[in-house]
Amino acid sequence: MNDLLQLQVRDLEVQVLTGVYSEETHLPQPLRISITVDLAPIGRFEPDTPLSASKSYLDLKHAATGALPAGVHFTLIEGVADHIAETLMTGDARIRRVEVEIVKLAIAEADEKIGIRMVRHRR
Repeated sequence: MNDLLQLQVRDLEVQVLTGVYSEETHLPQPLRISITVDLAPIGRFEPDTPLSASKSYLDLKHAATGALPAGVHFTLIEGVADHIAETLMTGDARIRRVEVEIVKLAIAEADEKIGIRMVRHRR
């Protein structure tokens, strides 16, 4: 069994241009985005291990915020998840798997969590 390090950023609220219906296509929608990244660790983590032995959580946050192209309308939230996963995998060869969960906050009526979960594996 191989060692595994999972990094997580949970429940980021991000405004994204997304949607199929006419009432969704003109204004950004609030999405709740969570990301889990499986990273192959490079050994043990001693007290003085530098950040370069892992990955900054800010990279995960950036993939769901700053790395989303401004002004681009994603028809499906699956496209948003795919863009996040691709951004992370392209940036770091140690990443083995990316999981992105997206909840569409604007359509919840009774605190339901309506959305998707996408998992991408490095090939």
